[in-house]
Amino acid sequence: MGYILIAPVGENSKALFIGMKEFPTERVILLTTKEYFKEAKKVSEKLKDFTIKTEIREIDGNILETIFKEFANICSIYDNDNLIVNVATGNHSTTCATLSAAYANGLKAFDVMGDMTVMLPILKLSYYHELSNNKMDILKSVDENNFQPINKISKKLSMSISLLSYHINGNDKYKGLKDHRLIETKLVNKNLHIKLSSMGKLLLKGYIKQKISE
Repeated sequence: MGYILIAPVGENSKALFIGMKEFPTERVILLTTKEYFKEAKKVSEKLKDFTIKTEIREIDGNILETIFKEFANICSIYDNDNLIVNVATGNHSTTCATLSAAYANGLKAFDVMGDMTVMLPILKLSYYHELSNNKMDILKSVDENNFQPINKISKKLSMSISLLSYHINGNDKYKGLKDHRLIETKLVNKNLHIKLSSMGKLLLKGYIKQKISE
């Protein structure tokens, strides 16, 4: 049984086939912008000669957000252990976004240098293991664009100010939402106000496959 290989499409389709020699592949998922859609179709046609199933997913709008969203969708369908990412095939923007999404989801990834494949380290963001249901509820209650006073969120969640502050600021043992950079904070008349950070928005929109601890 082969891997399901995820690859952005750019001007280095040769790297795709080099990677496939090293990692037996049963399906290829190509992530492409409109600029490289024709190239993606050409690659798909070539893969038919190897009887490999190919899926083309078009990226539109914000490249980082769209690629994170596609990774979340892919990870919800396939077992992560069967997924592998080739970051050598895209352009600068799609390669960086694809590598970030691979790291965020803890997927195996590799680069191609010449005719050699180079495995990249598998990273797992620590907050995947530390975010509790309470912290997720707080994130869902925080505005995306405007700072809100924490007493308003406290009433909305029926959560005490002290417990809310703990989840925001954490302690010596556990990081809070602020340390995970999922929210931004500021003081207004000595009262703490918070809003979602860019990473917090990505997480809540489902662009990251979240694993919740107790």
